[in-house]
Amino acid sequence: MANLVVHFEIHASDPQRLVDFYSELLGWKLTQWGDFPYWMIETGEGSIGNSAAQPGLGINGGLAPRQGPAPEPGAPINGCNIVVGVDDVDATYRRALELGGFEGVPPEDMQGVGRTAYLRDPDQNVFGIISPVLSDGTRAM
Repeated sequence: MANLVVHFEIHASDPQRLVDFYSELLGWKLTQWGDFPYWMIETGEGSIGNSAAQPGLGINGGLAPRQGPAPEPGAPINGCNIVVGVDDVDATYRRALELGGFEGVPPEDMQGVGRTAYLRDPDQNVFGIISPVLSDGTRAM
């Protein structure tokens, strides 16, 4: 397991708002860790931290209260960014907007990579989504 990314964190001004957003959008399970203001994020089967997982198939994360102001809309990314593999980039993008997210980079095909897009969650955190299936139904890889 040398040098694999095994955990990520999302910072939130209003944690419950982002718990609801990511639960509904991506089906992630977010559970408060004891009495602490911290939520463990389970991204699904195959993620590290899942008792049935095999190393290297995915990661889990956490959600923590933000310690300063939220990112300003249009500001450059000033931290790490996560990209989530989804079945349908266009449908996920539309659903994120319905749930209170904001446009980032609209869905586009990237030959040799897949269909990608970037969004901002309701607290202005940027995240990406990707599928190996291009808009014409062919696989990029």
